[in-house]
Amino acid sequence: MDRFSYLIRRLLLAVPTFLGITLVCFALTRVLPGGPVEMRLARLRGLGSGEGGAVAAERVAAVTEEQRQALTRQFGFDQPFLKQYVRWLLRDAMGLRMRSYDFPDRSAGELIASRFPVSLWFGITGFVLAYLVCIPLGMAKALRHGTRFDAVTSVIVFVGYALPPFALGMLLKMLFCGTVDSLWNIFPLGGFESPDAVTLGPWARFLDRAWHMALPVTCYVAGNFAMLTLLMKNSLLEQISADYVRTVLAKGATPRRALWGHAFRNAMIPIATGFGGILSLLFAGSVIIERVFEIPGMGRLSLEAITGRDYAVFMAILAVTSTLQLAGNLLSDFCYMLIDPRIHFG
Repeated sequence: MDRFSYLIRRLLLAVPTFLGITLVCFALTRVLPGGPVEMRLARLRGLGSGEGGAVAAERVAAVTEEQRQALTRQFGFDQPFLKQYVRWLLRDAMGLRMRSYDFPDRSAGELIASRFPVSLWFGITGFVLAYLVCIPLGMAKALRHGTRFDAVTSVIVFVGYALPPFALGMLLKMLFCGTVDSLWNIFPLGGFESPDAVTLGPWARFLDRAWHMALPVTCYVAGNFAMLTLLMKNSLLEQISADYVRTVLAKGATPRRALWGHAFRNAMIPIATGFGGILSLLFAGSVIIERVFEIPGMGRLSLEAITGRDYAVFMAILAVTSTLQLAGNLLSDFCYMLIDPRIHFG
């Protein structure tokens, strides 16, 4: 019963947390220079969309006050702040029903829905591969601690971790994507799938997407490789050296039974903290990797919304990702309960 009440309290606490996150960010979009009004005025006067911030504000200083007030009313910025926020939260369904400032014919929810399948592929594949590789590797390193295998794999892990994702992505493109300086022309330069992928069968289209996503997923997995591997290794080493494992062995249990029946389950407790992150990772994507490989996912959409001052799309993305992150925290707590019933939630 105390666990159920704990989850209820966490769920209730998520509501003011969500309101605080979105309220602060909503306020920032209203006070930062170079907002949608300044960007639209700059475009009307032919100044281009690439100038933002204070520069755009200065360039549109000569615009008449009537034009500025008309755009302010169009975007709804003439209303009181709290009224704008409540309208965004309730009537516009956390901004999902709002029209994009850059694409007036499409709502923020429609833009997010069009990019979601790409991030879903990217997030699920990267998450599953990261855990499928790192957990067995961390266990192998723990069981062979201090051996040559442990030293060699540690070097590989830290080299991969030391390379920034964009640098690793550019390096892989130079080696395998048929550029001028590349050694092998194996993978495409970028994109999510081939232009004619819609004409392919289900299996052929799956292979085409896997071909396009091989290098981006490699960069994604490399970023989490060292942390997960070493976390698993250190956690398992700590459990193996615990008194209860020695007691199990002293009672006649085999090393395999002591490892899989006792130590492994307790070693998974720190790893469980990352399970909840899958909800936000599936949706948010990776801005840098999507930029390098020209993948039209959620990370790239959020970057385009910020640079283009499309606050309608940006706030909708923030609302959804914040909701998923808070739900992921609850999922992590639930995983704790399944792995270790001894945890007290009083």
